[in-house]
Amino acid sequence: MEDLIEEFSAFLSQSSKSQNTIKTYVLNVQQYLKWFRDTYGMDCKRLYRENILDYRNYLINVKRFKGKHLNAKTVNGYLSAMVAYNQFLAGKGTQDDVVVEKSDFMKVELDFANPCIISKSDVEKFRQEILESGDKRLYALATLLAYAGLRISEALNVKLTDLSLEAKEVVVRKGKGGKQRLVYLNSRIVAAIREYMKVRKPGSEYLFNSRETERVDRTVINKQFKRFSQVITPHTLRHFYATNALENGFSVHEVANQCGHKDLKVTLLYTNPSRSEMKRKAELL
Repeated sequence: MEDLIEEFSAFLSQSSKSQNTIKTYVLNVQQYLKWFRDTYGMDCKRLYRENILDYRNYLINVKRFKGKHLNAKTVNGYLSAMVAYNQFLAGKGTQDDVVVEKSDFMKVELDFANPCIISKSDVEKFRQEILESGDKRLYALATLLAYAGLRISEALNVKLTDLSLEAKEVVVRKGKGGKQRLVYLNSRIVAAIREYMKVRKPGSEYLFNSRETERVDRTVINKQFKRFSQVITPHTLRHFYATNALENGFSVHEVANQCGHKDLKVTLLYTNPSRSEMKRKAELL
């Protein structure tokens, strides 16, 4: 089964999936294979629709995380991995039928509250604490995330050749050889990166490298963020960027372009009041 998983990982890589997506899909398929073995007492050689429906039921009704059922988005994530695995097995000739259907995916109820839970003062305090710690790499990265709206995977994939501090621009690439967009940088980002470049270890094509690797790993960054905040993560900084940009005059289309949103509905969420503000208004009823 390990050889099959390695082949599946290679299949995803050839399909131009991002490294983060590949890791997630591989873990999700391994979870299915473990469930299959535990349930039926044998290894899974091919996929059957009946088994997929049993697994879907298991995810919805049995599997729990911290005492709670998995939400619809998480269940759909597991099913998306199985769709890819189905395609992989079909390509190998192991099977020719489709066992995961669109109707199997759960309907996700949209949250109409702004997902941003941090304020500008929170962000500035966070950045200042990093600055005073002396970590210029983390300071530059946090500034880039907060004021350019990149995903953490996109930021860590930025190469020196993608960046122009003079023009205040960076080319952001998503996926292996996939789509790219031009993102504009403000003066605080440029200043933070210039200071980081003075102490940056040479020898790597990636902007954010380390002593051990030519590109720093996102798990390392997540751990470093937790040293300074239990609330602020790379993704909350992305939420902050979208909200802050809209509040400061950017149009919805401009923010969608900067953030790389495929659907404007995602960007429109940031025009809504926060959860705390909606709760405050609810008390006035």
